[in-house]
Amino acid sequence: MSAERLSKIPEVDLDPNGVFKYVLIRVHNKDEDDSYVDIVRGYAWAEYHADIYDRVSGELERAGGVDCECLGGGRIKHDSAEKKIHVYGYSMGFGRAKHSVSTEKIKTHYPGYEVTWADEEQTRFMATCHWILCLCLGLNIAQRAAALEREDCSTSPEVRCDFVCDCKDCSDEQGCGYEGPEFLCDFEHEGMCGWTEMPGEDEYTWQRHQRGNRHSISGPSCDFTTGTSTGWFMAVTAVTSDSPRTAVLVSPTIQHSSPTCRLRLGYFIWDSGDTGLGDAPLWASVSWDNGEQAVVWRLESSSFRGWREAFIYIGRIPGSFQIHVHSRRSEGRHGDVSIDHMEFLDCAFPVPPESASCPPGYVTCESKGCVEDYKVCDGTDDCGDGTDEDCDQNLSCDFEDGDCEWDLRTFSPLKWRRTNQINISLSEPLQGPGRDHTNNTVSGYFLYVTKEESTPADWTSFHSLPLAPTNDTHPCRMIIYTHQFGGVSGGLSVLVAENKIYPVWERGGALGDLWVKSEVEFVVNSTFQILFVAALRDQAYGGIAIDDIILSPECVPSEEDMPEPGFPKPPAHSCIEDLLKICDFHEDCANGEDEARCGDFSYETGSSGWTDASIGNQAWQLELESNSIEEEFLFVTGAPGQQLTEAQTRTPLLGPSGPACTLQFSFRLAGNGSDIGYLAVFVKDTLLGTESVLWEFDGKTNETMDSWRKEEVYIGARVHRFQLEFRARAEDLFSSYEIAVKDVYFVDCSPLFIPSGDLSCNFEVNMCGWYQDHTDNYDWKLRSGMDHTVHDGRSLVVDMWDTSLRGLFGRLLSFRQTADKEHCLSFFYKLYGPNTGKLSVKLLFDDGSEELLWMRSGAHGNVWHEGHCPVPPQLSAFQLVFEASRSGFDGQLALDDVAFMERPCSLPTMCSFESQTCGFSSTGRAKWVHRSGTSSNTGPRTDHSLETENGFYMLAYTDAEVLPRGSVTTLTSPVRQGLAHTECVNFWYHTGGDQPGTLNVYVTPSDGERILIFSSSLSQGHTWRHGQGNVSWHGDWKLQFEGMGEGGSFGYIAIDDVTYSTHSCPLPDRLCNFERGFCGWSNTQNPSVDWLDWDLTSVRAETFYNTPPSDHTFYTEEGHFLFLPNSNRDTFSQNAWLLSPHLAPTKGTCLSFWLYQPTIYDSKLKVWRLSGETKQELLMLDEGGEDWKYFSMNITSETEYQIVLEGFKGEKGVLAVDDIWYTVGVNCVGKTTDQPSSSANAGAIVAAVVVILVLLVILAVLTVYYMKTKQTSASATSADEATISYSSFGNNLYQSGDTERLEEVTDRG
Repeated sequence: MSAERLSKIPEVDLDPNGVFKYVLIRVHNKDEDDSYVDIVRGYAWAEYHADIYDRVSGELERAGGVDCECLGGGRIKHDSAEKKIHVYGYSMGFGRAKHSVSTEKIKTHYPGYEVTWADEEQTRFMATCHWILCLCLGLNIAQRAAALEREDCSTSPEVRCDFVCDCKDCSDEQGCGYEGPEFLCDFEHEGMCGWTEMPGEDEYTWQRHQRGNRHSISGPSCDFTTGTSTGWFMAVTAVTSDSPRTAVLVSPTIQHSSPTCRLRLGYFIWDSGDTGLGDAPLWASVSWDNGEQAVVWRLESSSFRGWREAFIYIGRIPGSFQIHVHSRRSEGRHGDVSIDHMEFLDCAFPVPPESASCPPGYVTCESKGCVEDYKVCDGTDDCGDGTDEDCDQNLSCDFEDGDCEWDLRTFSPLKWRRTNQINISLSEPLQGPGRDHTNNTVSGYFLYVTKEESTPADWTSFHSLPLAPTNDTHPCRMIIYTHQFGGVSGGLSVLVAENKIYPVWERGGALGDLWVKSEVEFVVNSTFQILFVAALRDQAYGGIAIDDIILSPECVPSEEDMPEPGFPKPPAHSCIEDLLKICDFHEDCANGEDEARCGDFSYETGSSGWTDASIGNQAWQLELESNSIEEEFLFVTGAPGQQLTEAQTRTPLLGPSGPACTLQFSFRLAGNGSDIGYLAVFVKDTLLGTESVLWEFDGKTNETMDSWRKEEVYIGARVHRFQLEFRARAEDLFSSYEIAVKDVYFVDCSPLFIPSGDLSCNFEVNMCGWYQDHTDNYDWKLRSGMDHTVHDGRSLVVDMWDTSLRGLFGRLLSFRQTADKEHCLSFFYKLYGPNTGKLSVKLLFDDGSEELLWMRSGAHGNVWHEGHCPVPPQLSAFQLVFEASRSGFDGQLALDDVAFMERPCSLPTMCSFESQTCGFSSTGRAKWVHRSGTSSNTGPRTDHSLETENGFYMLAYTDAEVLPRGSVTTLTSPVRQGLAHTECVNFWYHTGGDQPGTLNVYVTPSDGERILIFSSSLSQGHTWRHGQGNVSWHGDWKLQFEGMGEGGSFGYIAIDDVTYSTHSCPLPDRLCNFERGFCGWSNTQNPSVDWLDWDLTSVRAETFYNTPPSDHTFYTEEGHFLFLPNSNRDTFSQNAWLLSPHLAPTKGTCLSFWLYQPTIYDSKLKVWRLSGETKQELLMLDEGGEDWKYFSMNITSETEYQIVLEGFKGEKGVLAVDDIWYTVGVNCVGKTTDQPSSSANAGAIVAAVVVILVLLVILAVLTVYYMKTKQTSASATSADEATISYSSFGNNLYQSGDTERLEEVTDRG
């Protein structure tokens, strides 16, 4: 693309009104390095900035000649009526764009407009630098600047691996368990960032691994970082042992860590062999030079086939240490425990600021770093040199030397005890907090309580000595560190005991595997005591620990006698004993008390169901808003926690929920700035752990605090108990900034509520009677512009090339159904791309069992196909399931126009026999049976559809004892309605044994004699062969496969993949322009020979991949061709086989084709002759060129053979073929080399006469084009013989005419 063409790209394209995201994109000219143009794009349809960039860059790069780069993003407020445009904000993914550049371009595009921009970041930074996030940013900038000034990088060992880049290139932070300056290890390099396997048990170890090209029955289907099969991760080996074995992965030595240090990682844990995970399949610890170790993370999630994310809270470690990642199992498969993407966050201590002095609100450490005032004397070394903890506090207790006069006596049978981790357990990682807070070691002491065998669930308490009264100006302040881990932790409360006992602070449930800092303030006008009360539940593991209780100087011990306090009234006895019925969206109690504290604001006490679970310096607080009416709302405020994490508030355990469940709420992110922060809704599943975000909003809703925005978030059906979470992070916490939520309601969430949605759906308005499965790996997405119904409408899509997808399965579920009569499920689908996967239809029953009804796999072309799936009568309720399964990372699957009708299905256009017999019935001396390779000793080893032993086909035994000579067995289809024109029946057949007999295929009219369209009596080896026949009967008819016995032994005939095309069959001398399908050429699904599929498309139909500028046949955008596209996914250099039908021995057959291969030495095409298990290379092409090129060669073979076109996917350019032609028995100079032989297929010969005129017309058109095109011929290269081993070539044949002509499809665009 020239600079002139760059100038034709519009520099600005914005939606006409509204507030929306925008990106600034730099478009580079590939041909001229200095040539580029910056463009502005902003649209209201985009949920994320990446949505805009992906679409715009994809369209530009597909046009060729350019590369795109995102320079940043932000937001635009466009008011066309007022002729005003305001540019502001930033993108969390791409960063802040240069709004000044964007503004100038917008001014040029919109003359007469008032165009303004705001970059509040610098101003807000100077005004709010006392807040922790801005401090970290400033310190990071300072330390980077200091590093850049240093010319000498001869660093001492003491400053290596300390999370600070002392060298310009950050080389001092390489190989530290991370690679600086991102402090991330993704295991993409062999050095593994310095992580090593601890020597010891060879039977069970960690290994660096990638999935590779083959799908495994265990382990991840991709890595966590890139989401591809070529990405690397760490995985355990398989193990089978009588006793547990432990694999340990060890980091390099790290110098020290700050109190906020945490490690984010992706982990995968799946019990693929159903052998049990054991009690400790994955955990982490830290170790010191003295050999002592402390557990810092325990896995709380169960088996799930997918990547999940977790945080390891390392905390303050003053000296050098190492991190150990452990896995302990006695039996398990390879890869079932894996980790990836280990990223260290906020682990460095503060460094001196550039100004050499700390700003107001901070204290100066001895190291000259700056720490906030509120962190002084809080029991944590935030400076790293102890400066901030040089304090003299009253009643500070770290429990190292005793209980400090805290009275541990209680009436409860459960007792608090002063202990350390050594006394609890060093061998069982799930027991105890793992370490104390004071020293972060196993030998440090703390208070701890957990359940006892004799008392599995109860409460217990301890209290302080009496304290003197306080007041508002001098309150008593208490800092505590708590560890609430596992299901046993029911919650912890702090109460005041004076004349009465009342609560002042509480933290419900479990907060994770870390010590959490909290502050409690006491204003009491009489002598009082502080009372700690813990609630314990009867669960498998966990407990509650307390350490480092620090009381301010205002907390003065009192000598006065305490009055006898009045105990609070005990809670009313619950009307229901079954805890699973509390918060299950169904009122079991008369007054609804079992649902009253679940988070639904429609109940008077519903708001109290939201419990703050924040562990960082921001938290949620419940407040009362007093306007004309009083309203409760939740808002984000500052908190004393150490971690720089989101504010989190969550419900109690809810559900299960029904398919219509929706969360409604009002929210606001209000304030003077352009970016207030973000708000999100998460779901925490008791089995799966925290899932991906359900909804999120970032930026700003309005300026003032008096308006709210309503939102609905779909929760859907969830079979396990779950919790909902609001998560938020405010950019600032000034009074002029607010993130708040109110009016939270659960709508139609009862699992007993089944909406009346119809399963018949075109997805134009909604999903009707279908919803997303929440136990799978990814969701189907509603997509506009790729639709079967109205062409530019909506359909459901799974983009396998989407980089955000992880895992294998995405499932769509129907509402619960009952059907005592046969139904038909019909739909339109696409399976498109070189490495897509499969689409399945299943029945799902209430007990969790499933039944496969229908399945298609492999590339089916960029066209819609019609599917028909019979649903037999069912005795019990069921759900229908559409399941998308990835085989790779490069393709697209789509679904549209679903219909579910009470009637039998008409004869389907394609039958693979995978789950049902498609209505075929058997008659005769012997029976045709539904078999797979695993269920029969006699018959094909694999089916044709899937080329696996588990695939199904129809089989007739022709052994003399079963089917005597001359006897027949017949497989008959349901009635098919005749068409006004000739159509083609395609099928695959397999014969074996001694004299397997004869296969005849008939068309049997409803009112006439049957017509033979195909016949074969040859024993043709262990391979599937393609058969076809023309049907010219215009009335109703049935298809019959007849097997006739020949008196042999161990004989059989098998049938698979019967398809019907709406055009006549191609001639034996086959020129294929791919306008009517593959013409007998086919892909293979055999993973031992290739990984990808050739696919069918046209320039006009293509919206994602690069293509030739036109097809070759017609030189138009509507013409079709086969191609292997290039993309940014991980299938570069992988191959795809395209196979011809089996051809008879020949002394000279000419093969010719046209090839589009624009990039030299990138993609590659090889032509092979395949005979038996031997293949011979005939031609290899990697030449490159900007136009279609012609190639031809002579093929000779003394035995039956197939032609193989093997394409290798390029990194930069597309590979495409068109107009393939082979002339059986005629060489490339037109000489006849083989004598004609009689054919057993009389029906095909008759059909050849009928369609010969069609071929003549095509030849005439091609002649014109050939005359206009420079032709190049290639003689056969010297051939090398190679032997391969394969079972059979399952040729995944399809014809686009199954549902509609390709010409009709391309007219849609």
